[in-house]
Amino acid sequence: MARRTKVLLVADAITLAHLARPAALAAGLDPERYEVSLAYDPRLSGFIRQPNFAELPLQSMSSARFLANAARGAPLYDVDTLRRYVKADLAVLDSLRPDVVIGDHRLSLSVSARRAGVPYLALINAYWSPYTVERRLLVPELPMTRILGVPIAQRLFRAAWPIASAIQSAPLNRVRKENGLPSLGSDWFSVYTDADRTLYVDAAELVPTQGLPASHRYIGPVMWSPDVGLPAWWAELPLNRPLVYATMGSSGRPGVLEMVLEALADCNVSVIATTAGKSGPSSVPANAWLVDYAPGDKLAARADLMICNGGSLTVYQSLAAGKPVLGVAAHMDQQLSMSYVESAGVGRSLRSDTLNTERLRSATERLLSDASIRRRAQTMAGAIAGYDPVQRLSAVIDEVVHG
Repeated sequence: MARRTKVLLVADAITLAHLARPAALAAGLDPERYEVSLAYDPRLSGFIRQPNFAELPLQSMSSARFLANAARGAPLYDVDTLRRYVKADLAVLDSLRPDVVIGDHRLSLSVSARRAGVPYLALINAYWSPYTVERRLLVPELPMTRILGVPIAQRLFRAAWPIASAIQSAPLNRVRKENGLPSLGSDWFSVYTDADRTLYVDAAELVPTQGLPASHRYIGPVMWSPDVGLPAWWAELPLNRPLVYATMGSSGRPGVLEMVLEALADCNVSVIATTAGKSGPSSVPANAWLVDYAPGDKLAARADLMICNGGSLTVYQSLAAGKPVLGVAAHMDQQLSMSYVESAGVGRSLRSDTLNTERLRSATERLLSDASIRRRAQTMAGAIAGYDPVQRLSAVIDEVVHG
């Protein structure tokens, strides 16, 4: 029997999405062909149920710290954090000696995988690609947006981007230099997507690119839902009015879910919402049903509209079910994700820093009543169904390992 290819997937568990994608891929790889291990922070171990792969502990910075860095425009990872990450990566790589390593947001692999001599595949959203048809620079929720207003803040953000990009790129370039590797330059989009193979967990129909080198590939959206049952109230949901599914995930702005429930309390809709384990609203309207965690794919399939934080994991959950998306975006990743949703005409984006109940209610009513948006969302569902991320990943692994 031929030796199985040893595959190590590494999740930087700063948000649940960056664990969910490699976990779903790890579970899908053929165990007869691949010896699969997943390294991630044990604090999220409760989300991995009955795995058919080995699990290895690997510390990540806290979600709170990562989101705080993003909120104030600081480098996502400072030099000391990257040094610790590289040391931890190398310990796992040296002990396991995989044939290939696949990272989701583990930027330190740009250093550690090269030092270990292991081919490095990076999972990334295509809207961060240097090869997007249009370079989109969208100002995230920053203090200046509240002081100056979004239009002025947007102009200043675009003007300052070359400096901001260099600041974001500097920590990884410094750690690469310390490890005898060349600089990746000051373009954050190029630095962020550095790998031997850069794999886009997107549909090209939603996020198009142009002039891709052979090392950049679409593998398609990776679907994941918590392995939990349907809530007890599932059978009690009314059938005579539209159903809205609201979830802010692990990285949504605090207070948004409560505002969503308030905005829709007097509308002719039912609202189902997941709190992702966070404390729920102080009061729940009569037309709303809440639960900590639920199988999001089933909720999205039954709902007529999803309201989420704009992150790609939940966006694709809704679009795969052929349902429009209303994204309440805060940081730049969410802003970019929702900008492509709007361009494709399958949803609408609202900024979390200018949010109010009137805007939420108006956007919800428009999306529920617009038949053309629903048709485009259904067409997008067909395009998404044409991707098999596990099969595409397997092909890249075999290409890299066996030539």
